[in-house]
Amino acid sequence: MNQSRFGHIVNGERMYTGEEIPVYNKYNGEQIASICCADEEVVKQAVDQAVKTFKKEKLTAYQRSDILVKAASLINERKDELALSIVREVGKTLKDANTEIERAVETFSISAEEAKRISGEGVPLPSKHPGENRMAFTVRVPVGVIGAITPFNMPFTLAAHKVAPAIAAGNTIVLKPAEIAPITAMKMIDILEEAGLPPGFINVINGLGQKTGQYLLEDDRVNMFTFTGSVHVGQHIKRVTGIRKVTLELGNNSPNIVHKDAVNLEQVAQLCAQRGLSTLNGQACISVQRLYVHQDIMEEFKKYLIQATEQFVVGDPENIETDIGPLISEVQAQRVEAWVNEAVKNGARVLCGGERNGAFYSPTILTDVTATMKVMCEEVFGPVINLIPYDDIDWVFNEANNSDYGLQVGLFTSNLQIAMKAAQELEFGGVIINDVSTYRSDWTPYGGVKNSGLGKEGPIYAIQEMTDEKTVVINL
Repeated sequence: MNQSRFGHIVNGERMYTGEEIPVYNKYNGEQIASICCADEEVVKQAVDQAVKTFKKEKLTAYQRSDILVKAASLINERKDELALSIVREVGKTLKDANTEIERAVETFSISAEEAKRISGEGVPLPSKHPGENRMAFTVRVPVGVIGAITPFNMPFTLAAHKVAPAIAAGNTIVLKPAEIAPITAMKMIDILEEAGLPPGFINVINGLGQKTGQYLLEDDRVNMFTFTGSVHVGQHIKRVTGIRKVTLELGNNSPNIVHKDAVNLEQVAQLCAQRGLSTLNGQACISVQRLYVHQDIMEEFKKYLIQATEQFVVGDPENIETDIGPLISEVQAQRVEAWVNEAVKNGARVLCGGERNGAFYSPTILTDVTATMKVMCEEVFGPVINLIPYDDIDWVFNEANNSDYGLQVGLFTSNLQIAMKAAQELEFGGVIINDVSTYRSDWTPYGGVKNSGLGKEGPIYAIQEMTDEKTVVINL
């Protein structure tokens, strides 16, 4: 397979400086590309250009919208190429990669529409002083330079959720893709350039997070950071960036609750299995992980869940029939294996799966788990579901909330009162009724509470994060 070499992009120019880092096909281990690791000087140049472009060049709302519309069209035209690129650099299945590209098209399209709708609001000034004849309103202005740091698990769509709203809002960007999956994100830059985005509006630095990413964090001229990744790194970003704006999309150990009055139980079990074990090979922060099922329906539900799990095809992710591919690395598969083995040692039972083959980890269902096991209280980020019975709805709500995380939760019930109680009492950024925690629409606000993050994504809401509200008062 031909190898590609990716450097950095500053003001539209490709730069190839720094130590080279190999990028591998996650299924067969072949090297498919390499990137250069940006040093402090390269990062400084990228930020220099972003600052210069923001201060000296402006795109109108119509121009920004037009560029994003054209980019969406180009992404759609090249969806097969882009999906295959994702499969190879991440190891996710072709089914999931196709869905990712479809979502990216929608994200760019929404951002294009919202670029034309950015506005403030009128502010009433009721005053007891008759002579104070003033009117007030607000306008929204771009924050400036945005540092965007993106993850490996959805390298194109999650980059789109940062890049497209940033452009729509009128900012300039310094993008650092994940070093283990940078290829498809780099293809996005080519598409944006072809769509008409002038040089300097997006600059790219490739490299290691602890080196290149750290240089970016330490540059005070970056006005805002948007990051998706681990809690540990998110906390580090918050410490380093001080009072600058940040949007952090971090981890979760998603609880999903199936109450005794849930309808279409077999369909619910199939959905839970798919969204916990197959989708993204379990490597999503909102994957089904803690699955609470009412005792009255447990045996029937468990049968359906195991049946669905045993039907998954594990293998080559380029095969459209494959449901589960490798994890991002053998190291991560070994970690998942260690967590499951530790749980079993402490009393958990494996209902199916529980085996590793290189970077592959078989879809696994555990039961007899306790709340303090790593597979329960931490984020597995692999194809593992924990099955827990319950009798009392208040108890299960309390258990769902008993976590340092709070991104999304799923609840299946036909009881309106229980659904409304969940909306009020479950401590999560998203409460999904009659669907799993993994549901996400690119139109909706997306973000967590507690250690799951800060701020909101979704183009409409990301644009709010990426603009500042300025008050204007006129003395009439």
